[in-house]
Amino acid sequence: MVKSLNRSFRNWKYFLNLLPVVLVITGNLNGGWLSLLNFLFSFVLLGLLELVLPEDRTNDDSADDKLPEILMALSVIAQLLSVSSLIYGIHSEIIKGYWILAAALSTGASSGTLAIVVAHELIHRKNKFWNLMGRLLLFTVFNPYFFIHHLKIHHKYVGTDADPVTARYGESYYHFFIRSISGQIKQSFNLEKERCKKKEHSAYGFHNYILACATGYLIVIILATVLSGWELCLALLLQALFANLLLEYTNYIEHYGLSRQNNERVSERHSWQSDKVISRFLLIDLSRHSDHHFHAAKPFHQLESYEGSPVLPGGYASMLIPVLIPAVWFKLVNKKINDLNLSSK
Repeated sequence: MVKSLNRSFRNWKYFLNLLPVVLVITGNLNGGWLSLLNFLFSFVLLGLLELVLPEDRTNDDSADDKLPEILMALSVIAQLLSVSSLIYGIHSEIIKGYWILAAALSTGASSGTLAIVVAHELIHRKNKFWNLMGRLLLFTVFNPYFFIHHLKIHHKYVGTDADPVTARYGESYYHFFIRSISGQIKQSFNLEKERCKKKEHSAYGFHNYILACATGYLIVIILATVLSGWELCLALLLQALFANLLLEYTNYIEHYGLSRQNNERVSERHSWQSDKVISRFLLIDLSRHSDHHFHAAKPFHQLESYEGSPVLPGGYASMLIPVLIPAVWFKLVNKKINDLNLSSK
């Protein structure tokens, strides 16, 4: 009984993932300096907290409750409310001038830490409804390729040269995100063309998922411009861009410098993990990435920490500044790769 209660309490911790959305909506509905609330929370306070808070390496079994499913549903609703509050705040002129930039960045921070993270969880599910919700979340950040590339290419080729999402040893984040995004779009588009041809559809029609999504984005942008002018259009694009740059930041630190041979099975040594409390519970255990690649179908609350996995020098919140300063990042991480005798390129 006590053990079951402890597991249930663990699942409640994942609801911290909703906190940034509360701050975003508060800022978007009040304007002014409050528009910066979530940006400061996510990139200042959380980074500092992660430096002092301990790890949580517990590997509890799944609690027999519905909390993880409830959180997924609330996360989808929260993201729609977050983006809607940005639209309302700008349209009603609650958010004006330079604060539009602040609101877009704060909203994008939430989109990157909630919408894309939860979408990553949901697109792995076989249930059609949850899978659709995952794609809806990706639609809010104007990302048409992650759904295709992550499932069909990244998991299959992670750690090899065929995967643009695997950051190479000695590669800076700035070089990586350009190579990664362009590579993902190219590979995903080619896959969609092949899929359409096999089904005897036009490779350049609306059966092409990427082109269908792109059309949807164009409609949204046109409607936003008609509704509130270029300011709203710019804000929506900026929040999406920032969210996707955060996605590439997580991609970068999850596999940096870890490589494998094409015929080598993916193991717990081909992904970086972190058990820092902030990274674990605000990102619904995305930081237990080694187990995710080992067992892709595992739901987030069942992911485990592995003794044999390489461990990041810090958590996702505290590694952002080092990543933005390549010399610092290389000094921290390259040494660990060399000390652990991990394969690198």
